[in-house]
Amino acid sequence: MKKRLFLLALTICAMNLRSSAQEVNYDESKVKPYTLEDPLRFVDGRKVKNLHDWELRRQEILGIFQREMYGQMPPRNDIFLEPIEQGKTLAGFGLRRQVRMWFRADKTGPHIDWLIVTPAQAKGPVPSILLLNYQGNQSVMTDDEILDVTSLDAPTNLFGNGTPRGKFANANEDNWFPTSMMLARGYALVTACYCDISPDPTQPDAQEKYAYTRCFELWPPRDPSRDDNTTSLNAWAWGLMRAMDMIEKDPMLDASRVLLTGYSRLGKAALIAGAFDERFPVVVPVQTGGGGVPLAKRDYGENISTEVKAFTHWYCPAYKKYAGHEDQMPFDQHLLLACVAPRALLVEGFDQGWFDTKGEFLALQAASPVWEKFCKKGLPKVEWPDDYDTCAIGPRLGYVRRNQEHGISSYDWTWMMDFAEGIFHAE
Repeated sequence: MKKRLFLLALTICAMNLRSSAQEVNYDESKVKPYTLEDPLRFVDGRKVKNLHDWELRRQEILGIFQREMYGQMPPRNDIFLEPIEQGKTLAGFGLRRQVRMWFRADKTGPHIDWLIVTPAQAKGPVPSILLLNYQGNQSVMTDDEILDVTSLDAPTNLFGNGTPRGKFANANEDNWFPTSMMLARGYALVTACYCDISPDPTQPDAQEKYAYTRCFELWPPRDPSRDDNTTSLNAWAWGLMRAMDMIEKDPMLDASRVLLTGYSRLGKAALIAGAFDERFPVVVPVQTGGGGVPLAKRDYGENISTEVKAFTHWYCPAYKKYAGHEDQMPFDQHLLLACVAPRALLVEGFDQGWFDTKGEFLALQAASPVWEKFCKKGLPKVEWPDDYDTCAIGPRLGYVRRNQEHGISSYDWTWMMDFAEGIFHAE
């Protein structure tokens, strides 16, 4: 019932946005012609000739996204890890650990509580699935020992407090964390609540008051004269990169085999982290919606106008100038996708107009030349696939979509683990 009420609230929010923002287009015939920038050509027109050039082009692209859309990526902080609790779980098949990540040696200020579950029978370091969760670590598993999220200080936070323990361990939920299946396939689960990094209020008038707290305390004060200050999306991505710092220090986890994922707004964050941090070998954003994978210049489904009105803390002020003027953008999301290359990228879509799955596929097609140049194979040369059709999943770049509810399901988990295993076993 709570999930249905939440979806109803989102629908009402969308209706209010459409009355005050640019009209949302769901008609392919109204998509105007647009031009996409060549990921293999520098802004000054020079062509990318080799991997050295590509690294320079990557940095150029990431600079554009920092100035024009997501704000500046926060600086890397030292981490100090404090074991909080550990024990057996899942009928003894798993080892549960809870680790508090501090950023100051005296263990004061912001912290992130990570839940790590590894296969109990593992003989050495194992691959891991890393993602942020929405409603607290206690929502992912039923274990009484898992710390409950009780300290969220944003009363208008999107999901709030009080999520039942183990809510998303239930396969009947739209969002399912099948931890036992992960362990059986040899993976560890590494997760934390995204609100440990930056709370996520729903009301625009509360967003700046609460969103720029928590880990934002670690960084210099926001400069009101700039239009590229750090946003919550970059903060969440930064948190995932700090998780990789932790994984590199953990003898039970193999830092060379990490599957980075997330869905919806946290799919955006996973994509950003994967684009910025080359340590992630496999990146799988799920159902990101506008501002993530779909091309903005298509102006189909969620658009820049609705994004900047509803989520003032996700995008920097510089991005607002493109609302209704997408054709003037000197970039689009295919460039962000390309920044994952030549590492592995799988995009998982959701068959609903607001999420523009066609725009996702076209973004991947536009990014594919980078994989084709450096990996010989890019996105398979197929038509836009039907729901559940895996024909567009290639060795290192792929796309798949489904219908049903918005969330992360058994299909999504299976597709991404199959894809990652192809990468990990080949290397």
